[in-house]
Parts: sequence; structure tokens; C-alpha cells
Amino acid sequence: MPADETATAITISREPFDSADAAALRQAQRDELDARYGRDDHEPGEKPTADSVPVFLVARTPSGRPIGCGGLRPLPGGGAEIKRMFVTAPARGTGVAVTLLRAIEEEARGMGLDRLVLETGTEQPDAMRFYEREGYSRIPLFGAYVGSDLSVCYARDL
Repeated sequence: MPADETATAITISREPFDSADAAALRQAQRDELDARYGRDDHEPGEKPTADSVPVFLVARTPSGRPIGCGGLRPLPGGGAEIKRMFVTAPARGTGVAVTLLRAIEEEARGMGLDRLVLETGTEQPDAMRFYEREGYSRIPLFGAYVGSDLSVCYARDL
């Protein structure tokens, strides 16, 4: 990735969950996970939608190319779940994921939330290392993930 397309040069903005660029990033994530898990039924629970994910962020290079995304799905009883956190392979290791995660956390604080949870998968050790490095603690499986042998859950108090 060119030096001008690292975390210091990107822009992050709210976009509709179902915008063309958001959909393309989510499809890229799905394709990668399908390959990692060797199947396409690796997500337990209700799939996120534009209605259930009112906050969705897209990270872009200075030239406007979308390179990452992530959103918030409010949970009953408070807090929110991070959904569809993804950074394209060329942008990984450049700080984009950290910048995007911090922007998601700021959105959550702006909504008056003080805790975020998330689910990642057993075939995503890179994601587990990332969340642990960024202050997320492993928690018991929650909601639709209870009983899933593919899920690993994390939380962070904001």
C-alpha cells in the first residue's frame, strides 16, 4: 500500500450499511471468511441489516478507494455489538484497523454507550490477536453465539 494510503492519510465517514461501497467491503469480508472456514455457513445468529446496524463506517484512501468498514448494532439492555469490522488485505498492518476501531468506539461513546462486545471466529487468529492488543477481553459466548463452536467473543468497557 502506498505511504499516502496509511492510517494517517485515510478518511473515515458514516455511510449507509447498504451503500455500494459498504456492500462491496462486506462481500470481500464474506469471501475471505468463506475461504478460511471452507464453507459459507460460518455465521451464527441474525445477519446484520441496514435497520439493525444504524452506524456504519467506511475507511477510504485519499483517492477515495474504500479499504475498511465496521458498524454498531445496539443490543437489548444496553451496549452494542461491533459488526462487519474488516480491512482489505493491502491495508492491513498500516494502522487502518486501529484507526477504524477507535472511530467505531467514538461513535459508541457518542451514543452514550459504555461497553462494546463482538464476535470473531476460531479461524481468525489474526483478529483475536488484534482485539486483545487493542484492549478487548475474551468473554463467554453471548446471544446467538452461545453454543457455537466457531465463535470467540470479546468485550471492552469504553
